[in-house]
Amino acid sequence: MAKNCSSVTFSVLLIVLLMASTEILKIEAMNVKARCLPQGCKNPTFSEECGLEPFTGTNNDCCHCCVAKYGRQAVCKGVVEGPDKHCHCYKERV
Repeated sequence: MAKNCSSVTFSVLLIVLLMASTEILKIEAMNVKARCLPQGCKNPTFSEECGLEPFTGTNNDCCHCCVAKYGRQAVCKGVVEGPDKHCHCYKERV
């Protein structure tokens, strides 16, 4: 009985280490917050800029920057734009 329990424990540990080394866990963790605001804007208008210039992150990072700085109610999307790579925050045009 002790041999069976020990081999099962070893097998589970081996599987967990294999998953961690192949980055399966990282991929699943990234998909949890894959998109900042999936619905985006229906009628966008420029609102503000966010972050450093040039902005080195992705559009998703830009969106998270906008939401953190201006709030979810004031932002419908964030996009890295222009040759200077600025993070532009957009709101719904009223």
